Amino acid sequence: MSRQNYIFTSESVSEGHPDKVCDRISDAILDAFLAEEANARVACETFATSSMVVIGGEVGLSDPERLKDYMGRIPQIARDCIKDIGYEQEHFHWNTLHVLNFLHEQSAHIAQGVDRDGAGDQGIMFGYAVDETPELMPAPIQYAHAILKRLTEVRKSGQEPTLRPDAKSQLSLRYEGGKPVEVTSIVLSTQHALESQTSDDIRAIVEPYIREVLPSGWISETTEWWVNPTGTFVIGGPDGDAGLTGRKIIVDTYGGAAPHGGGAFSGKDPTKVDRSAAYAARYLAKNIVAAGMAKRCTLQISYAIGVAKPLSIYVDTHGTGVMPDEEIERIVARSMDLTPRGIRTHLGLNKPIYARTSAYGHFGRAPEADGGFSWEKTDLVETLKKAG
Repeated sequence: MSRQNYIFTSESVSEGHPDKVCDRISDAILDAFLAEEANARVACETFATSSMVVIGGEVGLSDPERLKDYMGRIPQIARDCIKDIGYEQEHFHWNTLHVLNFLHEQSAHIAQGVDRDGAGDQGIMFGYAVDETPELMPAPIQYAHAILKRLTEVRKSGQEPTLRPDAKSQLSLRYEGGKPVEVTSIVLSTQHALESQTSDDIRAIVEPYIREVLPSGWISETTEWWVNPTGTFVIGGPDGDAGLTGRKIIVDTYGGAAPHGGGAFSGKDPTKVDRSAAYAARYLAKNIVAAGMAKRCTLQISYAIGVAKPLSIYVDTHGTGVMPDEEIERIVARSMDLTPRGIRTHLGLNKPIYARTSAYGHFGRAPEADGGFSWEKTDLVETLKKAG
């Protein structure tokens, strides 16, 4: 029996965090290539520092000459991302920073396995779902994201003109009987415009929005508040700390509440199972919980490069399943084609839907009409029930 009474903490970072700036640029470049060609190959990495962005990795289109022409668009894609995020600082301004593009054509040795419908790499991928929130996500990470997303909304709308893009949140929740009941501490560090603004000033700005986002009754008189605990935070973003694609994998997934296979998502096209199979694993775990087959589910899939069929499927319902876990494993294998092509087809992943995933979590989001966050649908529930 798992523990029922404990405190668990997760953190999130805003779209203006240096690493998230890089994730956004990498995913925007991916979207641009997928808009050009649904089967485009992209493995794009971005590095950002004071007054500079460096982009590298490998890309592929069916026509190599068209690929060469397309490379000229890359710097403007990066600038547009940074402008939308809101950086117009002296040493990190979308219009004046240097953008260096070192993308090159995809290796033929990698392409040969993928072209045969095999996985784009070996690896293990995990999915997770739990019934403690409506989104079937762990509450600490879900609400840590929600806080920063709300602060971004009021910053961009002009409602809070002294907030700036770089921010981090951290939420500690007390669980009782296995359910979240109370916030024991809130940590919020946000970049701001004025040197004269104190930690108390910033708390006065952000506290109403934090209270608005969190469920009623979760904040009590004993909740600890740590808002900009080091004081002034005017210099932020890549000018204050360098950023790199793929460094926030726990923020991107389940906030530490579930295992992680180790692969990052951003900048990778859906032939890379690091991304597509992690989405499929979340989709399956969420549908298992939504179908009432378990209250909590961890699901692992593994692959070999160039091989289409998954090597293994593992399910752990942590003692909450209504049937043995090995039976759920058999049901999963019968209910969805988990080859890389099968995943891409089932979830509609060969679309420009990725830049929006680069901040505030890849999971726990609402499915969108154009296919964005398709892995959050619960449309497999009846199939799973019938297979059982």
